[in-house]
Amino acid sequence: MMELGAQLFTLREYTQTEEDLDYSLGRVAGMGYKTVQISAIGPIPAKRVRALCDKHGLRIVVTHTDPMRILRETEAVIEEHDTMGCRYIGIGMMPPKYRSPEWLWHFAEDYKKPAQKIAAAGKRLLYHNHNLEFQKFGGKLVLETLLESFAPEELGIILDTYWVQMGGGDVCAWLEKLEGRLPCVHLKDMAVRGMEPIMAPVMEGNLDFPKILGTLERQGGTEYLLVEQDICDGSPFDCLQASYCNLHTLGYA
Repeated sequence: MMELGAQLFTLREYTQTEEDLDYSLGRVAGMGYKTVQISAIGPIPAKRVRALCDKHGLRIVVTHTDPMRILRETEAVIEEHDTMGCRYIGIGMMPPKYRSPEWLWHFAEDYKKPAQKIAAAGKRLLYHNHNLEFQKFGGKLVLETLLESFAPEELGIILDTYWVQMGGGDVCAWLEKLEGRLPCVHLKDMAVRGMEPIMAPVMEGNLDFPKILGTLERQGGTEYLLVEQDICDGSPFDCLQASYCNLHTLGYA
């Protein structure tokens, strides 16, 4: 059964100090979440992050880690994830210099060795998509180039449902294409206000989550469903709670 978690990027304004992180983790645990993704928190040592999560009964299952640290301080990053009890090391977004046809190929050249070191340590490097990966360079999607450049054990994908839709992709079709690379998935809904797409709590927008979750259940391999909402209409705590309650009605916890 896939486990439900909270992506702490949603609460980034409230996780910049140990005191705020402690409070926010308590709120997250009180909602019913059992796992978290560490992302965009303040400069808090890994040992303290682990202790605060343990205090609230929350397991750290994946991070978004500074890509430059993954590249230049690979061993230290692995050690920090050992401390946090976390297997998955995530890149939240492609650094700007790689986002062009001239330089995209350097991404694999630069990150191949760190990815292999991470795999050798019993962990896995994951890449989180936005919509920019659905650009075509030379007739090929950026995401397709990434998949061709790394073996599945070297690079998994944190598929983000909202950004696939924003990029013009079919979420369920991409889940199937990425089978074997999806230990973690970001659940984020898309609603519409006037002419503009907006982010919404899961199952309060227009994405077909019963179909999305059914696809994941059918193909297997996904361990964690992380709720994320970058922009909230109102309190991000309320949005995380709404998403949890909506997913709980489908049997997820």
